[in-house]
Amino acid sequence: MSNAALQLDDVVHQRVRLGILAVLAESRRADFVYLREALEVTDGNLSRHLQVLEAAGYVRIEKIFEGRRPRTWVAATTTGREAFESELEALRNLIARIDGPRAE
Repeated sequence: MSNAALQLDDVVHQRVRLGILAVLAESRRADFVYLREALEVTDGNLSRHLQVLEAAGYVRIEKIFEGRRPRTWVAATTTGREAFESELEALRNLIARIDGPRAE
């Protein structure tokens, strides 16, 4: 395994978790329903991935009531945003290693 591949974060690298952090990188927070629809996953699947990210300290989950309706908001923590940026950098390094120097 190359050094670039070793830089990938096992928590972040999974498709749904990477997608969650990508959505949150573009916004301050997102609600559960939006994430579920954007990532095309089930409630249970999304919940499990959010638990993993929360346990790693990458997201903060806030459950509130708006009127009588429950709503779950998800926000990336500073650590989560840094982990996402590190993951992107590791992916860029891996691609650069595989592609090699490009002719201009």
